[in-house]
Amino acid sequence: MSVATPYFDQLFAGNDDPWAFRQRWYEQRKRALTLAALTRPRYASIFEPGCANGELSAELAPRCDRLVCCDTASAAVALAQTRLLGFAHAEVQQSRLPEQWPTGSFELIVLSELCYYLDADDLHRLVDCALGALTEDGQLLACHWRPRIEGCPQTAEQVHALLQQRLNMPPVVQHHESDFLLDLWSRDRTSVATLEGLR
Repeated sequence: MSVATPYFDQLFAGNDDPWAFRQRWYEQRKRALTLAALTRPRYASIFEPGCANGELSAELAPRCDRLVCCDTASAAVALAQTRLLGFAHAEVQQSRLPEQWPTGSFELIVLSELCYYLDADDLHRLVDCALGALTEDGQLLACHWRPRIEGCPQTAEQVHALLQQRLNMPPVVQHHESDFLLDLWSRDRTSVATLEGLR
């Protein structure tokens, strides 16, 4: 069974940064690596589900023309909305995935520290939604903590193995550490150097 919404509501009860995204060097570095893995300087549209308090969202916002974020916890949505006040092209929705997938297509979908909360059925449905929403040259980035999390139905290894199997796209960036897995898959296999005419 996927982790239910009350679990996340409890995390945000009286705490605006339950994972210490702002304080921990681990989190700051991981965000920097996530942004560095993106092979395009700018995207037409980005979808970031499970945005929490919007720390990564605020760094994705300058890289796109349209940003859609969502979270299942109402407190997280309010915090992310405040964090993104300076970006008129960003919207934050309260929704539970995969049931409430947003409309529209996206050039980039960012699954950061989200998928291990989903059971296998929900993760398969989420991948179906992502494949249906990605543009013809779309990309999907996934980043997940490797140690097992108590109460989570899946591990990072299980999640990334399923994504590799189901996406039917080549991985263009792979960064694996003892702490986390970071992979970027792309329907467009063109390298950054090729895009800039260096190859």
